Amino acid sequence: MTTYKELQAKIKELQQQADEMRQKESATAITEIKAKMQEYGITAVDLGITSKKKIANIRPAVKAKYRNDATGETWSGRGMAPKWIAGKDRDQFLIK
Repeated sequence: MTTYKELQAKIKELQQQADEMRQKESATAITEIKAKMQEYGITAVDLGITSKKKIANIRPAVKAKYRNDATGETWSGRGMAPKWIAGKDRDQFLIK
């Protein structure tokens, strides 16, 4: 009858053999896959493995609508009004 230690040693040996076999077969499979991909012009993106770089949704800069003639500061009219225009008639700061 086989002992527990002998079975554990056998398991370890078989696991090592399985790992070695997997590495060899994986290397062969990878080589074959690469060759087929090159032959047919397939990319990782085509396979859905990676995605194309996403282009950021960049908005163009908004043109300045108001200018403080004293300092040269500008404001597009969007967002919170700067202190130099707050509470004043905005028409006098319009860029013409």
